[in-house]
Amino acid sequence: MSDLSKSEAIAAQLYEWLTGEFQNQAQAQNQPTWFVHLRLWQRAIPQGIQGQRAIFAEQANALYLDKPYRQRILVIQPEPLQIHYWACKSPSQWAGAGMAPSRLQGLGESDLDPLPGCVLTVEYSDQGFHAILPATSRCCFQYQGQERQVVLGFRVTAEKFWSYDRGVDPVTGQGLWGALMGPYEFEPVNIN
Repeated sequence: MSDLSKSEAIAAQLYEWLTGEFQNQAQAQNQPTWFVHLRLWQRAIPQGIQGQRAIFAEQANALYLDKPYRQRILVIQPEPLQIHYWACKSPSQWAGAGMAPSRLQGLGESDLDPLPGCVLTVEYSDQGFHAILPATSRCCFQYQGQERQVVLGFRVTAEKFWSYDRGVDPVTGQGLWGALMGPYEFEPVNIN
C-alpha cells in the first residue's frame, strides 16, 4: 500500500469513528455534580469541504434537544493527519442540522469561516486516535463581540469518544466551561 493510500485509509477510519450520534448518559448519572447529560451529533457533510472529508458537529443538553448549540465543522486533512476547525457564519441557520442531517446537503465553504489556530494534530494507533492542540497554538474566535478561547482535544475509538474541549479565559487561562474535571465520555446512541 502506498503512503498516500495508507494516509487516506487512516483518515477514512477517523472519519468513520467520529461520525454519528453520541451521549454521555452513564457519566452524567455517575458524576452529576461535574457532568451534564449531553447529546452530541457529528454528521458527515456529504460534499466535504475543500475536497476533504468534513463533519458538522453540534451538541445539546439532553433535556433540551430542541436547543442545540456549539456548531462547528471538522475538516480532516489526511497528510499530515490533522483536524481543521471552521465556524458557521450564521450558526442559527444550521441549528438542528445534527438531528436533521439532510439539511447539510446545502452547507458549503461560503457558509463557513476558518478558525486560524484551531488545528489539531492527530496521532493514530491500532487502539484509536488522539487529537491535541499544539502547545504553541491559540484557538480563538469572536462571539457576541468578545474574544473567546477554547482548548480543543479528543480521543476516539470504535466504541467511545472522549472530548477534552474546554473554554478558557483568553487573558488568565482560567477554565470556564467544558471538560474541567476530565473528559466528557461519549458513547454511540443506539437508534432502533
